[in-house]
Amino acid sequence: MMDPDRLPALLEEVGDLARRAGEAILATVHSLGDIEEKSDGSPVTRADRAANAVLEEGLSALEPNLVIVSEEGDLEETVGAAGAVYWLVDPLDGTKEFVAGRPEYTVNVALVEEGEPILGVIQVPVSGRVYLAARGVGARRVDGGSRTPLRPAAVDRPRTAVVSRSHLTPPTEAFLTRLGIDETTPCGSSLKICAVAEGVADVYPRFGPTSLWDTAAGTAIATIAGCSVIDLSGRPLRYDPAKGLTHPGFVVAAPGGCLEACRSALTPTD
Repeated sequence: MMDPDRLPALLEEVGDLARRAGEAILATVHSLGDIEEKSDGSPVTRADRAANAVLEEGLSALEPNLVIVSEEGDLEETVGAAGAVYWLVDPLDGTKEFVAGRPEYTVNVALVEEGEPILGVIQVPVSGRVYLAARGVGARRVDGGSRTPLRPAAVDRPRTAVVSRSHLTPPTEAFLTRLGIDETTPCGSSLKICAVAEGVADVYPRFGPTSLWDTAAGTAIATIAGCSVIDLSGRPLRYDPAKGLTHPGFVVAAPGGCLEACRSALTPTD
């Protein structure tokens, strides 16, 4: 188990490390090159690998005994070795946005304990903004020298939603209709989860497979801020790589009545 007294300092250290990974990504912007297609059809670039190198070296130095499960790492070796506490990393979340020249991509780092993300950092390379959260520490957004606590909007029922720019599916649209939501904002990467955590939107639904590393940091940030992140059965989203590296879908819900409204909309009666 992770010593809770270690988390405040570790959060700052991981935040600095994510900034360095973001700088490594930006250094490749004008020389994208080497865009390859992985077996699942998703792109991988020199920037993904550069950020991964920074994170793997840095996290290993911070906590030498913890396994790092990274999208761009050796998954065959690390997934089986991940213990009760491990790192879950997406060095460049939103590679499609990055390749398209859109600024909606992030560096994601999470610390998982017994299937629950207890520390999360999401860094936005283009703006330099960082979202940070850890159990017992709280959740905040850092813009330069400004630190803002994350305060999601407590609502009786959800009115606004953020949705995937490239994965808005008919099941997602049906879910939003059942909630009575017709105001949606498209966005890329894990910034959608951050939008709910900071009160910009009430709900973020995703009906479709996502990898564990896509959402772990965001789940830590959202839940520590006071939101709920549930699977399509209405239970808290769990992170156990031994049981598979993808979730079939999930919902991020603001505090208040939003959670129960979302659970009800997941099990329509008609």
